[in-house]
Amino acid sequence: MEKRSLNHNKILSRLAGFLMLFASAFAFAQTSDYSFSGTVSDSSDGAPIPGASVFIKNTTIGGVTDFDGKYSFTGNVASGSYQLQVSYLGYTTKTVPITIGSEGNVVTDVMLQEDLLSLDEVVVTGSTVGVNKRTLGNSISSVKSEDLVNNGATAVDQAISGKVTGALVQQNSGDPAGGISIRLRGPSTVLGSSDPLYIVDGIIISNSSNQLIDLGGNAQNRLADLNPNDIERIEIIKGAAAAAVYGSRASNGVVQIFTKKGRSGEPRFSFSTNVRVNELRKEIDYNTVPLSWVDPFDRNNLETVPATRYNYQDEFFGTGFGVENYISMNGGNEKTSYFLSASHLDNEGIIENTDFRRIGFKANLTQKAFDWLTVNAGLNYVRSVSNDIPNGGINAAYGAITGFVFSDNSINPFPNESGVYPVTSNLVPRTNPLEAVNRFDFGQKVNRFITSIGLDAKITEKLSANYTLGLDYFNQSATAFIPINNTSPNGNGFARRSDINNFQYNSDLNLSYKTNINEAITSTTTLGGSWQYEEFDRIGISADGLPPIVETAESGSILAQGEGRSQISYWGAFIQQSFGYKDKLYINGALRQDGASTFGEDERNQLYAKASLSYILSEEDFWEDTFGDAFSTFKVRASWGQAGNLTALTAFQRFTLLNPAAINGSPSLIPSTQQGDLNIAPERQEEIEFGFDAGFLNNRLGIEATYYKQDVTDLLLPRELAPSTGFASRIENVGNLENKGLEILLKGSPIKSEDFSWDITATYSKNENTVTNVAGGGQFALAGSFSTNFVIEGEPLGVFYRQFYARDPDGSISLDENGYPFTGVTEDGSTSKVIGDPNPEWFGSLINEFTYKDFSFRVQFDAVQGFDVFNWNRRLLDNVIFGGGFNVGQELLGNRPKGFGGAQAGIFEEFVEDGSFVKLRELALSYNLREPFKGVDNLKISLVGRNLISWDDYSGWDPEINSAGQSNGVRGFDFAGVPIPRTYQIGINVNF
Repeated sequence: MEKRSLNHNKILSRLAGFLMLFASAFAFAQTSDYSFSGTVSDSSDGAPIPGASVFIKNTTIGGVTDFDGKYSFTGNVASGSYQLQVSYLGYTTKTVPITIGSEGNVVTDVMLQEDLLSLDEVVVTGSTVGVNKRTLGNSISSVKSEDLVNNGATAVDQAISGKVTGALVQQNSGDPAGGISIRLRGPSTVLGSSDPLYIVDGIIISNSSNQLIDLGGNAQNRLADLNPNDIERIEIIKGAAAAAVYGSRASNGVVQIFTKKGRSGEPRFSFSTNVRVNELRKEIDYNTVPLSWVDPFDRNNLETVPATRYNYQDEFFGTGFGVENYISMNGGNEKTSYFLSASHLDNEGIIENTDFRRIGFKANLTQKAFDWLTVNAGLNYVRSVSNDIPNGGINAAYGAITGFVFSDNSINPFPNESGVYPVTSNLVPRTNPLEAVNRFDFGQKVNRFITSIGLDAKITEKLSANYTLGLDYFNQSATAFIPINNTSPNGNGFARRSDINNFQYNSDLNLSYKTNINEAITSTTTLGGSWQYEEFDRIGISADGLPPIVETAESGSILAQGEGRSQISYWGAFIQQSFGYKDKLYINGALRQDGASTFGEDERNQLYAKASLSYILSEEDFWEDTFGDAFSTFKVRASWGQAGNLTALTAFQRFTLLNPAAINGSPSLIPSTQQGDLNIAPERQEEIEFGFDAGFLNNRLGIEATYYKQDVTDLLLPRELAPSTGFASRIENVGNLENKGLEILLKGSPIKSEDFSWDITATYSKNENTVTNVAGGGQFALAGSFSTNFVIEGEPLGVFYRQFYARDPDGSISLDENGYPFTGVTEDGSTSKVIGDPNPEWFGSLINEFTYKDFSFRVQFDAVQGFDVFNWNRRLLDNVIFGGGFNVGQELLGNRPKGFGGAQAGIFEEFVEDGSFVKLRELALSYNLREPFKGVDNLKISLVGRNLISWDDYSGWDPEINSAGQSNGVRGFDFAGVPIPRTYQIGINVNF
């Protein structure tokens, strides 16, 4: 009995011990509600940082700092040791250990250090999938919201000029809504578009540049519809590595635009207004000699008569005024946040009676539906209206500047007492420029909706999913009216109406699985798929012979009428695998299959691959011991990727198209001169990239450097066919081209104190483009260039190929027996050769920002060097048969032979000029009043100048111009384009 009793006591004792252990374990696992609060500020000057993310690491518990840098959130956790992770764009992510015990409120203040290289920045690299920038092996650039405003720009693409390495931003026209071209790492196609893919909050949007009425290079591109004030940040991914995730539509790079979202807290308002003045930066030299030739065509007749010369530039150029108003409101709580804005822009151009007006409304809503599901919704409505003056001279003979370059400025351009304008171009039918600005009525209207809905789901701790449905729709309507009895070639009047309906949507689903394989290795697997569709309908009608006062085309004699329709589908899916080792070594790989309905059924689906490596050497002990005093950060990266270009073909271009016609009065169909090809395949692109990111002097100085080489094969080009085929040409995969270049970014903070700071940013980009193969002859002229821009094997895309000077053995220009130049001949008997290159050798920028207490000063210089411009304006102005140019006056004065300009007109080399320039792009001074009134947080007053000075040797108005608009290959083309204005702006911004 005693032994049994002893055993029984042991069992009870052990059971009691187990129960106590279980109870203690249960007590340890119990959770409680805790409050977390504190302030996040800048370590250099103590300024609060609003919008910083504060989270307990490895949990979903966290919040965002308010406008005063304060955060506050609650969470149900167990007591113990945790890590508080704090991050914000432009600052190094900081992890702070915290201990949760008996105290219910955990207060932790955090100071963040500026991160010049932004290695800890979270960027989006596939629809809405975000990753830390340190994990990427390819280059990515960011532009913050404060860099997009208060710079005199009215559009997003204008605002990013000079702020991104590898991005050549060129303004095609100085019209109030004139188009902008952005090229990332050079052109990657000939027949297609080299524009990057534009994505707004996951919505793929159109940036088309539709020429509904002939405006030359003044055609708008649709980024003009976006308001820079609504944008939180822009991320730009360059190269084919990005396309492996985004698809082949991103083979030219990706411009991701993220608009502002709401923040928790009481409603916050922001209001800004500014007034601007636009003016012509300089006039070109013209003929001021008070003489005219009796016979301008006879070189030997030097007889002159007195004449009065008029400066037409003073009459059709003017000062434009503009005003812009913007108001926004944001706020919310832990479940719901919202952002609302409204804007109004009214901006006049420097051509009389031109303007651009834009009204926009923006709404973003974020709703935490459940603990695991967040819903995002956005809506943007824009209406724009423009009054335009046709210029450019490429497709039509009317327009203000077109008339100017063809006019004899000894003719008084003003109307007589009856209001009739005189003809100023006697030899070639062109328009009196004053009549063009005063009587012609050209304009456009756009109504646009951009909307989306997104779902972000945290399915498990390791598995997440997001879905985005985005829609972009706009209607663009344009009208043109030239009244009867005018000086243009359409003397009996002209009217045109053209409309476009453009609809597109994208549907994207991504799944991401993150797990720790062990304590050192992390794994992220991402699966994604997308479907994209775009639909394009266009209709137009043109007429002349209008009745008096009638402005509609249907009332006149129909010149042309047409209708076009297009439907294109794109689809793709990808898988991406990433491994990270101890948060310092990352390896990524991806496969993607893409398809587009424009290509042959057997060729439209293509497989592309991507691989990249990122290694942060500065986090290794050996690096810290050896180079730690010199390098704060050092990261090496490399990537390789493949992509295709899906823009070279229109919707039905793979078919042999049939054109309706009448034969013997009966309806019929006639094949076009271009033969189709049902087996045509997408162009294929392969790129390799190497680079490093280095931080010095405790990250006060940062350098990013990237080298890349891009090869494009299966280039789609028109191939000439034998006449026996019955066709003139066929588009085939018969060409190759390459781009290789270097990009360098330098950022520094030489001075950083409580009262004064100085930040400096410098960029340098160099791209060498070469067409390496052109089958079937090795060269051809690009459409829309007057057979001047060519595709030539072994040369950059779009070089100038025309007549050149005959020269003496010493290199001087040869003259005939009468003292006039003449055309040279090459060794193979050709009268043409490469005479210029519109592609720059390099481009860059230098930005300095200074702050002293509440004053701030910003200055930005942009440089584009080593490119040529073909000055078509001077080719006409300097010809004596028109008479308006400076050199015609020199002939009248006897400083050069009469008719010298006429002899030069056929020698195109004369009009190729160096377009290299350095511009004072932005100059801004502002003063910030903190809490000037009760209820007002701050009031900022700013003075801004844009395009103030250009240091160049170009004889025209501005070398930064392209009358061919968004054309991919026809660049450096200056023919009757509106010069870029100099802009002054004063503005006030109030936050309350």
